[in-house]
This record gives sequence, C-alpha cells and structure tokens, in this order.
Amino acid sequence: MDYRPRPEDSRFILNAVLDAPSKLRALAPFAEVDEALQQQVLEEAARFVAEAVAPINRGGDETGCRFANGEVATPPGFRAAYQAFVDGGWPGLSAAPEDGGQGLPTVLEAILYEWLSAANHGLTMAPGLLHGAYACLKHHGSDELKALYLSKIATGEWLATMCLTEAHAGSDLGQVRTRATAQADGSLRVNGGKIFISGGEHDLTPNIVHLVLCRMHGSEVQAPAGPKGLSLVLVPKLLPDGTRNAVHCERIEEKMGLHGSPTCTMRFDDATGWLVGEPGRGLAAMFVMMNAARLHVALQGIGLLDAAWQKADAYAAERRQMRAPGAVPASRGSEAADLIAEHPAIRRILDTQRAWIDGARTLAYRSALMLDVAAHDADAKARERAQRWCSLVTPVLKAACTQQAFHGASECLQVFGGHGYVREWGIEQIVRDARVTMIYEGTNEIQAIDLLVRKVLPDGGAAMSAVLLELRDTLDASRDADADVQRRLAQLRYLGTTIAMAAQANPVLPYEVADDYLRAVMLAMLAWAWARIDAAEAPEAERAARAGPAAALRRWVLPEFDMRLAIVKRACEGVAMTHHAAKTPAAAR
Repeated sequence: MDYRPRPEDSRFILNAVLDAPSKLRALAPFAEVDEALQQQVLEEAARFVAEAVAPINRGGDETGCRFANGEVATPPGFRAAYQAFVDGGWPGLSAAPEDGGQGLPTVLEAILYEWLSAANHGLTMAPGLLHGAYACLKHHGSDELKALYLSKIATGEWLATMCLTEAHAGSDLGQVRTRATAQADGSLRVNGGKIFISGGEHDLTPNIVHLVLCRMHGSEVQAPAGPKGLSLVLVPKLLPDGTRNAVHCERIEEKMGLHGSPTCTMRFDDATGWLVGEPGRGLAAMFVMMNAARLHVALQGIGLLDAAWQKADAYAAERRQMRAPGAVPASRGSEAADLIAEHPAIRRILDTQRAWIDGARTLAYRSALMLDVAAHDADAKARERAQRWCSLVTPVLKAACTQQAFHGASECLQVFGGHGYVREWGIEQIVRDARVTMIYEGTNEIQAIDLLVRKVLPDGGAAMSAVLLELRDTLDASRDADADVQRRLAQLRYLGTTIAMAAQANPVLPYEVADDYLRAVMLAMLAWAWARIDAAEAPEAERAARAGPAAALRRWVLPEFDMRLAIVKRACEGVAMTHHAAKTPAAAR
C-alpha cells in the first residue's frame, strides 16, 4: 500500500485547532491567502504526492542509486518525478515571487514536505535543502551571487547541498580543515574533502550548488582555529561559463536505508567558489540553512510515522487472528477469528502512534506559522515572541519527532508480526529510513544540549517560561483536561529553575539530564496540543475517531512526563546533597 496524504487531517489542525487562516491574513504578504486557496494548494499537493511520488518509493529502495566514473544515477522514475515537481512549481512554494517563487505561507510548504517524506523519503532528500539554501543565499549572498543562483535554487531548477561533515569532524565543526584561498579576482580556491553529503552528485538537475564550510587562507587572511574561523563558500558543480568545476564525487555510501538518496564523499581540488556572507562568519550564515533543515527533519519524522501508521492500520483492519478479549466485536460475523484491530494490544499501538502524529503536527504547524509571524508581523513584540518560540521549540521537535518516528515505526512493524520483517509489506523500509533522522542535522543528543544548555539556562529559564505561559494562557482552567495541562506546564517551569540552581554546583549536570528535559518539554507540549484538539469544533464522527488516540495519550504517553520529571529532580537533589556534604565540616558529619 502506497502512502496517501489525507488533506482533511491537516486542514482540521490548520483551521479548527490553530486558526491559521485568520492568523495568516493578518500578515501583509498573505492578506489574499484565504482558506479556499489553502485548501486548493493542499488538495493539489496531495494528488501530486499520491500519483507521482509514492508509487516509485519501493522501486527506489530496491534499486538504489548507482555510482560509476564519478557520476550518480538515481533510481528509475526519480528524474521524471523530480521534473514534474519542478514543473508544478512546488520547490518555490514559499519563495518570494521576485525570485520565481509563489510567495505562499511556510506552513503550506511544511505540510507538502511532510507528505513528500512520508511518500518517498529517498526522493525528498533531493529538494529537502532547497528552502534552507535559498534562505541562506537570500540573507547572506552578494548581489552577484543572488543574480546567478537565487532564482535557480528557489525554483528547484538547480539543487543544493550543505557540505559540513569531514571524516575527522562530525558534529565538532571547529575541526573542519577544508581550505579556501583568496584569488586576485575575488574568487576562492577550495581544497578538501567532505563526507555524508546528501545529493552531492546526481542526475536530477544539470547543476548542483554546494555550500561549503571551510577556512579562508591567503596572504592577508589566516583563519583562526575553532568554529570562529569558519567561512561559507558557494561552490557550483558547473561554473557560470558552463565548464565543469573541480568538484568530484569519490563514492556513495552503502547505507542502512534511504537507498534512493545518494550520500556522497566529495573532494574539492582547487575548486572555484565565492564567499557567502562575511569571512569567519560561516556558521552564522549556515545556521539560517540548518534551522530550516531541522524543522523539515521534524516533519520527516511526523510523515514517516504517519506512513507507518497508515500501513499498520490498514493491515490491522483486514488481518484476523484469534478471538479478541472483551465484548464481541461487530466485525466478527461468522468469522473464526477477529480482526487484530480489535485486540487491545494492537489498539494500544495504533492509537498511541495516532496521538503522536496529531499532537506533533499541531506543534510543527504552529512552528511553521511562527516562522512567518517572525518574518512578516508588523508588531515587533509579536515577531520577538514568534522567534523565541522557533528557537526553543525547533530542537524539541527535531529530536522528539524523529525518535518517535523510528520507535513508533518499529511498533507499527510489530502489528504485522512476521510479515512486517519481510520486504513485501514495506513497513521495514520505513523503520530503516527513519533511523537516520535521529542522527543528521545535529544528533538528538546535541538538540537536547542546545535546548537546555545554550537556550534555557543562560537566562535562568526566562525565555522558556515565557513560552510556557503563552501556552497556559490559551487554555481554559474550567476544563479538567486543560487544568491538567496547566499543572504540567507549571511543573516544567519550576523544573528549569531547579536545573539552573543545581548547575551552579555541578556544571556537568545539565548535559546529563538534557535528554530527559527535552522529552519532558515535548510531552507537556503534546498535552497542550491535544487539549486544543479536544476543544476544537468538529463533526461528531470526527470527534469519535479521535477518542481512541486521545485516551491513548492520557493512558500510555503522558505518564512518561512524570517519569522524566522524577529523573531530573532526583539528579538535581543528588547534586544538592553532595554539595551540602562537601560544605559540612567532617566533625559535624
């Protein structure tokens, strides 16, 4: 069964839960983007994904990419599907009209990429960095570079890469050794090697725009060691005169999953490039690209979990095994066995994943809306609040959604029993493909450290507290469910203060409990999201369909919040006891 987007699910969250149409119309660039236009875009996107992208997913996984003589051939059907993607104007959905884009809200692009990832993760890796590359070049590129490359990237005519990782330098970018030497004509000569470069070489577009992190060297420039010495350089596969640049793909990785996406080892031998932004400010320019990429990775997680759930739900609705305990199901009839969807153990798996999908979607779509508020709202305070949300919530979504994608897909595989472990049903591919999302664009552990150590603790938790208070103010304390969410949000605010105090005595502690803290934040926000879902107006049939996932959230998901809270509190109390013992004179002990 190929993945099929369900626009009605996304529309419900956009319209009934988040009130997106009115929020977007309040922003000047989207004053004409009404609910009807949004629906039309989503319906067309769903049709394109279902008809052009999903059917070639399995073949792409089985055939994979082929490497020969420095060139990469993508799986059959990928080139045609990508060209249809470009011809339909989908790459430039949210890019500015003056750059060849359609100027539509970021949230519509977010939904599109969620569906694309669910339908065919391997193919979606190709255009996955376009938005980030476009934003990076638009904000930091020179007028000359913009004239040559911006519209080509915005429209997807040329694809882009993000060249960070080196064999000795993964997440520790301060160890990057690739060099860029200044030339008399203002260009740079780039030398070095990069690994794990998604789409470093392929046959989907004639040109590939590489954004390369490196160190500038020359007679007047000597980059210092560490991350502050890094610069960002644009190095195209084809130079402006059409000749081939000295950029080489040495091999493609043999991976656990994502066989339809070429992950390349790249070599730059005196390759010609041009500086993007300021010398030594490469990370600042790159992070424009990386933050966009991290939200997209969170959406990949949501899409992959939805794809796994769709397969498991369909299988459970037709596979019969044993008698289900409890009341006689209406579906039994004269059958000797009941549908496995009637068994409590299977129902728990399916409803739990559905609870994660809908809750995470609510948070991710809200984040996409906040990106547009941060960029376009006339009120400076509104822009500041939106930026604060995106800064704090993006690492939470990246880590939590990708973790659930892998573990939840594995649970969905369990629904199939032995059939899930063989290839014909397709569920095992989702498990393999989902695993890498926990690693790339910053491992989930790094996301947790970024959240707690770099963003929450420096101001004593004030920014996170402000975000949690904003969520609290959207709730109705007279509703039992909302009151429970308010309690969790208050506990989370206090937890930040507790960690900050314990960190004064043990600076290592935040690094130890960062994963638990991030998980607690996500669970509290899931509770908020479902409180908003439950409060939204919907037909009775839709409300009934959500009753199972809502119950699963309360019974099987949210209890983890108390566990994570207890883990962090215990660690902080241990620090306090050790600190007190160290200060107590030996004679008094």
